[in-house]
Amino acid sequence: MLTDFPHRIANPSDPAPDYPWPAGYRCAVFPAFDVDAETAWLQYDAKNTDRLVTLSFGGYEERVGVPKILDYLRSVEIKATFFIPGWVVEVHPGMCEAIVRDGHEVGHHGYSHKRPEPGDFAADKEEIDKTLDIFKRILGVTPVGYRAPSGENYDELLGYLREKGIVYSSSFRDDIRPYRHKLRDGSKGPVELPVNMSFDDWLYGLSQRFSPRPMFPKEHVLSIWNDELDQTREWGGLVSMVMHPQVSGRPMRIGIMRDFLARARGYGDVWIATGKEIAEHFLAQEKKAGA
Repeated sequence: MLTDFPHRIANPSDPAPDYPWPAGYRCAVFPAFDVDAETAWLQYDAKNTDRLVTLSFGGYEERVGVPKILDYLRSVEIKATFFIPGWVVEVHPGMCEAIVRDGHEVGHHGYSHKRPEPGDFAADKEEIDKTLDIFKRILGVTPVGYRAPSGENYDELLGYLREKGIVYSSSFRDDIRPYRHKLRDGSKGPVELPVNMSFDDWLYGLSQRFSPRPMFPKEHVLSIWNDELDQTREWGGLVSMVMHPQVSGRPMRIGIMRDFLARARGYGDVWIATGKEIAEHFLAQEKKAGA
């Protein structure tokens, strides 16, 4: 029997406008980290609650990964965006406060790293609201950016994010430049800073505790990232990175990030910026264009 899917485009948003980057820049790099900590493992199996070695993968973030990443970013004077689940802020407040103290942007990443699902809107709203309260109460911050846990989203949730003051999302994989979401009712949604899956470190370094996927050497990953950057620069696009401190905070892998960002900066015409800065630039260009 044939399956008749809904006859509609999944994303009704207009193509990304060809807005110029700030003067002197040909493309942009958005260094961003998903600070999932233990939620990366708890979300898969509730039994992991008492599996201490399994949870230690996520625990590495507070003990080593995030401090080492902050040291590096401080040494090269780069500001990044850290997307953090509310649960992580509650359980690791000192780690999250250190991120804010160093002047980095913190973004919304759900509460428990639950993947948003159509039909589960009430639970997804609760995740949004609870984390907004936690950010304000513990960190004194109201986030303007959102990255969907496990990279999923849907129309109703996009509209709710807009209502709650979220200016931009960084989850979709359908463009190489920022664009404005158009909801199915025709109204404007958040700005999207789309992700290139080549820059998700989880694919190269860790996928699950027992996985048939190999860990890739530095030269392999750096070659992919450099080639993607070169072509993205030619196209005038955006490189949105998805790095996890439990992966890219490991000794060899922090070297990949260091070498990649040094190469990007070495061009002289690559804008390395936070999600908030990129979204604000898009909004300024949108206003200028009268869109």
